[in-house]
Amino acid sequence: METAETTALELIVEKHRKALRRGFRIWPELSYGKPPALGDRRWTADLILSTWLQAETGELPRNGLEYRFGASGGGFDVLDFQFLPPGRWTPASVVIDTSIPLNRRPYDPRIDIPVPFYGAGMSYGSVSERIMLARAMAAKAWNTFTSTGEGGYPPSLAAHKEHVITQIATGLFGVREETIQYARVVEFKYAQGAKPGLGGHLLGAKTTVAVAKMRESPPWVSLFSPFPFHSVYSVEDHRKHLDWVKTVNPDALVSVKVSTPTDVDMVAVGSYYAGAHILQIDGGYGGTGAAPEIAKKIIAMPIELAIPKVHRYLLGEGIRDEIVVLASGGIRTAYDIAKAVALGADGCVLGTVELVALGCTRCSNCERGRGCPFGLTTTDPELERLVDPEWGAWRLGNLYSSIQGQLRDILRRLGLRSIRELRGRTDLLVYRGNGARGG
Repeated sequence: METAETTALELIVEKHRKALRRGFRIWPELSYGKPPALGDRRWTADLILSTWLQAETGELPRNGLEYRFGASGGGFDVLDFQFLPPGRWTPASVVIDTSIPLNRRPYDPRIDIPVPFYGAGMSYGSVSERIMLARAMAAKAWNTFTSTGEGGYPPSLAAHKEHVITQIATGLFGVREETIQYARVVEFKYAQGAKPGLGGHLLGAKTTVAVAKMRESPPWVSLFSPFPFHSVYSVEDHRKHLDWVKTVNPDALVSVKVSTPTDVDMVAVGSYYAGAHILQIDGGYGGTGAAPEIAKKIIAMPIELAIPKVHRYLLGEGIRDEIVVLASGGIRTAYDIAKAVALGADGCVLGTVELVALGCTRCSNCERGRGCPFGLTTTDPELERLVDPEWGAWRLGNLYSSIQGQLRDILRRLGLRSIRELRGRTDLLVYRGNGARGG
């Protein structure tokens, strides 16, 4: 039943869509000569608005917005599923299982999450503490996880520590034994797909007194993370890193985040033998407006090419079922998640889509001036107040609900009963062509 509020919202959305078709900008010019603030070929205006509506309602948009495909002409946008005729769908009476394990080794704790995704690392400084708290609250409500990123572990997250992944990156900012001991999963970030070989960079304007205290650095000074870890140059060194975490927290699972060089399959095998439980392969389409344009989409291998490369190599080595492979770097929709799994991943790690659910318009102002005008990727104390953590957690929970519902619908139409049955089923994918623009 439609309410006055939903009708008004749909009218606003339709007004925005018509304005975009006419070529008008619906936001103030914030992008300094780049395309309009609302959308690009990968994150079209439809995808941004449909994600916002899913976070508002927990359901798919009913106003014709495209929620499955972007208009990039490549990647996941040119792949679709070969659905079965309705008579062969999984019966509606069957509950479709969307859970995945995070440890496939015969030792260490077994952790299952009810949805095949968790939240990517977004560090304190790159995003506000309120955003980190909202993501942690949503992860707790859904019994999944979110990652701290490399900027340290704000005390407000401790109440949700069972669902917060502690990230250790090359700069070791804010890394302490107690925060490693908090975590059920500890993540080493060796590289990021949006800027492989470059390390991290936080501008001085965002290194406020609070951020500097957390990172144990001087305030108002730009901070750089080196590349790579200068103590790791071999699989043996890699193993020592993981052994260090297991010594500090013997019960923790260890995740390894890497970018997607051409030999990413060899990197995957090395991480397995080093003892990793989770391998996160991060493709070149991820990152926010903080990632330099010279690196994004240019250096790292596209994630849709890296996933099957890693999957097949691990199968050939006979170890595929002993390590969990998660894909990240440009995962926008439930359909992207399902396609990543069909290509060979166990699940995905979500980043930008969560910010879009909270109001991100892809304006790329993350590293300019005071940062995000919507209070997301900012450390400005006034702008931060635009996001209430409880509101943010509610919206993210709605987004997760919509994604889970879509995944169940996809699996049902493929005749499957579990997301795990979809892994590596490239035979269920079809090519839509280079001219694909959604639909």
